[in-house]
Amino acid sequence: MNRVLIAEDEPRIASFLTKGLRAAGYVTTVVTNGVDVAAGARSGDFDLLILDLGLPGQDGLTALAQIRARGERLPVIVLTARDAVPDRITGLDGGADDYMTKPFSFDELLARVRARLRERGHDTPATVQAARVHLDLIRRVATVDGRRVELTAREFLLAETLIRHRGQVLSREQLLDRVWGLAHDPGSNIVDVYIGYLRRKLGADLIHTVRGVGYRLSE
Repeated sequence: MNRVLIAEDEPRIASFLTKGLRAAGYVTTVVTNGVDVAAGARSGDFDLLILDLGLPGQDGLTALAQIRARGERLPVIVLTARDAVPDRITGLDGGADDYMTKPFSFDELLARVRARLRERGHDTPATVQAARVHLDLIRRVATVDGRRVELTAREFLLAETLIRHRGQVLSREQLLDRVWGLAHDPGSNIVDVYIGYLRRKLGADLIHTVRGVGYRLSE
């Protein structure tokens, strides 16, 4: 599973990136200043870096220069509000592999992440499957025994999360965090409601309730 380091000091954007990338199957870590960017890249624990330039502590370009000065070839996608042509040139000449400006399309960012990882030999699967269910992650299409099933965006994310962790028990709190990005609300039954939707669409015998713990998808 590919690991992405997100360098972003705006909480709303960092949360948006984290939820989207996790839903796409990536493991993410967020840092909020330029000093931690350089340190995180040194660890060798990441396959790609998404880098904001306007970071506190030290500028993103400075952190990028430090990474490249050490000879590290970690793929770097700059994601910044600096949209002038000279800024783009400076970022790319400074060692970035790609450059995107805010506001941005997450689908486009995800495509660029996949492209950079393919170049490094870290490609991610375009589909996931368990039992009779097959999900096309590119076209966002679900099929059961070869028959197309219409899922809402949230149902698709929930199904994908369960399939990626098939055989494991996921608690309601884990599903809330990974699919909805919400802190645990003891009074909320949204997970149970959506599990019910998926059982009706994918098969009642596919998702098992582990009483008092959570849910598990059949292998």
